[in-house]
Amino acid sequence: MGNIVAIVGRPNVGKSSLFNRLLGEFKAIVDDFSGVTRDRHYGKADWQGREYTLIDTGGYVHKSSDIFEIAIRDQVKIAVEEADIILFMVDVQTGITDLDAAFANLLRRSKKPVLVVVNKVDTNEKQHDAYEFYSLGFDKLFCISSSSGAGTGELLDEIISIIPPEDLVSTEDEAPLPKFAVVGRPNVGKSSLVNALLGEERNIVTEIAGTTRDTINSHYNYFGKEFLLIDTAGIRRKKKVNEDIEFYSVMRSLRALENCDVAILVLDAELGLDQQDLNLVGLAIKNGKGLVILVNKWDLYPNKETNSVRNYEKEIKEKLRPFDDVPIIFTSALEKQRIHKAVEVAVEVYENRSRRISTSELNNFLEGVISAYEPPSVKGKFVKIKYATQLPGRNPKFVLFCNLPQYITDSYKRYIENKLRENYNFSGVPITIYFRKK
Repeated sequence: MGNIVAIVGRPNVGKSSLFNRLLGEFKAIVDDFSGVTRDRHYGKADWQGREYTLIDTGGYVHKSSDIFEIAIRDQVKIAVEEADIILFMVDVQTGITDLDAAFANLLRRSKKPVLVVVNKVDTNEKQHDAYEFYSLGFDKLFCISSSSGAGTGELLDEIISIIPPEDLVSTEDEAPLPKFAVVGRPNVGKSSLVNALLGEERNIVTEIAGTTRDTINSHYNYFGKEFLLIDTAGIRRKKKVNEDIEFYSVMRSLRALENCDVAILVLDAELGLDQQDLNLVGLAIKNGKGLVILVNKWDLYPNKETNSVRNYEKEIKEKLRPFDDVPIIFTSALEKQRIHKAVEVAVEVYENRSRRISTSELNNFLEGVISAYEPPSVKGKFVKIKYATQLPGRNPKFVLFCNLPQYITDSYKRYIENKLRENYNFSGVPITIYFRKK
C-alpha cells in the first residue's frame, strides 16, 4: 500500500477543479521548481502533514464525440491498477448517468478503496439529492463543492486515514537492497538501457513479480553491485492502439518514483530535457529521492565538438536550478557505452542519500559557515542560530534552531545548503533544511 490517489470520472464533473483545489488552495504544492507548468496533471499534496501523490486522469482524455470510448475505459483500468485510493467523481446536478454506471461497474471489481465524491453540492436540497449515488454500490460518499471548497476537509481526512503512516511504509527487511527506477518519456531508450544492464547477464537476474503486469523488478548482482532495478519501460503495445501510452507511462513512473531510492532519468540526447522530464524531476525532489540523469543515444548526437559534453551538461543544469548538484552521464545503451558507469554513480547517489553527519561534527562545521556569513538582519532584528542537528529518515533533513526563524531568507537557506554540499558529498540528493524556534 502506498499513497497514490487518482481522481476518475466522466468528463465535466469537475475533476480538474478538485485537483487544483487539493493541490493549490491548501498551499500543498510549493512549487518554486522552475518550469513546472500549470497544466500538470499530477503533483504532491499534503494534508495535516501527511503527503500523497495526486493524479487527475481527466487531463489525459483526448476530446472525442464518443465519450465512453475504449480509451477512457483503459485509463480507468490503469488508474485502478496503479493507484492506492480512487476518488470517483460524480455531479449532483445531472444525477446518475449511463456513463457513471459504466465507471461504477469497472470500479466495483477493483479491490482498492473507492470514495464517491459528489460535486456541486451547495444547498441542503442538493445534499438530499446526493443520496441517490449510494445506489452505485459504494459505502463512502462525500458531498463537496470543488468551486467553494465545502466538504473537502472531510474527504481529505478520509484519504489520510487510509494512507499508512510513513514509518510503516517500508518495513520489508532490515537491510533492503537499493531500489533504482528507470524513468523517462516513452522511446528514449529505457528498455535498451535495462536490457544492456541485464542482457547477457540474464543468469544473474531473478525476476520478482512486479506490482503490475508490466513493471518488472529485476535483482541485479554483478561487479560487486547488488540492487533492484524497477523497470517502467515495458509498455506492452496493445492490439488496440488507442490505449494512451503517455498516460500509462506517467502512471507507471509515478508508482516507480514512490517506491525507489534513486531515480535514473533517461533522456534522448537529441530531444534534451523537456517539460515532462522536469515534472518528473520535481516529483523526485518532492519525494526526497536520489537522482541521476542519463543522456542516452549520445553516439547519434550530431556535430559533436570538444566542448559538446560540457555545454550540454551546463544547459541541463540551468534548467534544473536551484537543484543542480546532479550527476549527468552520457551513454549509448545500444552501444553499451558507459552503462556500468551509470550503475556506479547510482550506487554512489544511494550512499549519499543515506549519509549521516553527527551532531557535534555538524555544529562545528556550521559554526564556521555561519560566522563567515551571518543571516542578514531584517527590520533591525538579528537572527541567532544556536544549534543544528540532522533528523532521522531516509533522506538528508537538517533542522537549525534559532531565535527568529521567520526572518531567514530563501537565499540564506540556499547558502547553508550549498556549504553542506561543498563539504559533504550530497551529489544527486535533495536536502531539506528547516529553521525552528529554539
